[in-house]
Amino acid sequence: MANKKAAEKSMRQAAGRTARNRMIMSRLRTGLKKVLALAKENGEGLREAAIEYVSALDKAAKVGVIHHNKASRHKSMMAKYIF
Repeated sequence: MANKKAAEKSMRQAAGRTARNRMIMSRLRTGLKKVLALAKENGEGLREAAIEYVSALDKAAKVGVIHHNKASRHKSMMAKYIF
């Protein structure tokens, strides 16, 4: 357990960041699975799902949860579903 107030605050901040990062990463994984599943079955709404996934990638990269090059790589992969 932390002995100083600053260390206690660090622990609280880390817990909050972990929760936020977990939520964002979960949203990314779900979005990718949704796009790939729709692509496999030629489902309707594929373009919208891909656009939604790209938006989630941009938001995750902006906050720093994923690296911007990873976001760019995945956005490039989604281009074939959007256009």
